[in-house]
Amino acid sequence: MPTPAPRYPEIHLVIAAGLSGAGVTQTLKILEDIGFACVAQLPADLLDPTLEHFHARGVERIALSVSLPDGEVAAFATRIDALRSQVARLDVLFLEAGESALVGRFSETRRRHRLSPGVTLTEAIERERTALAPIHDLATTTIETDAMTLSQLRARVATAVGSDLGGTLELTFLAFGFKYGLPPELDLLLDVRFLANPNYDPELRERLGSDPAVAAFIERDDTLEPFLVRAGELIRFLLPLYKREGKTRLTIGIGCTGGRHRSLYVARRLRGTCADIAGVEAGVAARDIGR
Repeated sequence: MPTPAPRYPEIHLVIAAGLSGAGVTQTLKILEDIGFACVAQLPADLLDPTLEHFHARGVERIALSVSLPDGEVAAFATRIDALRSQVARLDVLFLEAGESALVGRFSETRRRHRLSPGVTLTEAIERERTALAPIHDLATTTIETDAMTLSQLRARVATAVGSDLGGTLELTFLAFGFKYGLPPELDLLLDVRFLANPNYDPELRERLGSDPAVAAFIERDDTLEPFLVRAGELIRFLLPLYKREGKTRLTIGIGCTGGRHRSLYVARRLRGTCADIAGVEAGVAARDIGR
């Protein structure tokens, strides 16, 4: 008898399951950064409608965790087995950790274990471990997180689902004016107020750093080019390191007094230094040019 064609032939489905406190929530965040559409704590009876929803919208990579009362674990394990023939690829990631690690995490976060009412924390952990055994047995990858750092977990999850951990790093050079305060989203900050200020030239005051006349004024400053070389070298050195740690977005603030001239000009120049870096999409934003 021929094998039936998959119902969702384009979908790569990842199910993240495991012990409370072992890292299921963090795993979904990692999968979202990699590029999966993620759903947390999905009721098991909504699995099929959810797949239909994403299938209808052309979404090909889906990751989810499922809300499972103890009495529904065995039935869901059977459903997982059936899913293997319905999607292009199914990965079941099971997150676990030892008792001492889990007790420490619950004590640190002061969260209550979902099975803890009426029993001790250690008893709740063991009850959950026993209840989830059918899913553990179906896991394509088991990840023990006892002594695992976040960057190690990122690498392990990415490897398990066959994805590039680095992905694309969205780099934004954000021009702003110090007199309006620091943007809260900055990861790095470069202060360019040492450059000659076009604001003191009446003909340039109302123009922007993207204007050729303003650019020509700034370029007469003999400190500009050495600064751009060193700043560019620093940024090019750091970007692969941030990608290695799983960072997907980076905002570098370029600040001058008003955020209209020097900062915008330098942001545009520094973006050019990153144009040839694989896996980096660089852009420029200007917060204060309308003030």
